[in-house]
Amino acid sequence: MPMFVLLSKLTAEGQKTLKNKPGRIGEVNKEVEKLGVQVKAQYATLGEFDFVTLVEAPNVQTMAKVAIELGSRGTLTMTTLPAIEMPLFIKVVGELPK
Repeated sequence: MPMFVLLSKLTAEGQKTLKNKPGRIGEVNKEVEKLGVQVKAQYATLGEFDFVTLVEAPNVQTMAKVAIELGSRGTLTMTTLPAIEMPLFIKVVGELPK
């Protein structure tokens, strides 16, 4: 199943929500899973992004649905990156013409 990396940054509204209800993160993860995406790992980070989340989705269309749903709430901005497992990446690179 395709893997995606989500880089999320909370808006001021999102920071307020998180401060008042830290458990909201788990609730959002459950909502995302109902849309067909499985959360594989999630990290809070310091710096440009507040969270890094690794998810599996059946296809890019499902991931687009999740990105639009989360972004429409106004509590975060998100960058979505498709990820390729390293063995497959090495195989693809090895198939390039020399």
